[in-house]
Amino acid sequence: MTTKTLASSKTTALMSVLFVAMIGASTVFLTGFAHSQTLHDAAHDVRHASGFPCH
Repeated sequence: MTTKTLASSKTTALMSVLFVAMIGASTVFLTGFAHSQTLHDAAHDVRHASGFPCH
C-alpha cells in the first residue's frame, strides 16, 4: 500500500465516523425536543408501514 492510499482510506474512515456521529447527534437532539404525541404518531406510522401489527 502506498502512503497516498493509506491516507485516503484513513480520511474516508474519519469522514464516515463523523457523518454517523452527526446523524446520531441530530436524532438525539430532534427526539429530545419533539412532543411525545409526535413521537408516538411517528412510531405508529412506521409500524403500519412495515406491516407490524400494533392494535
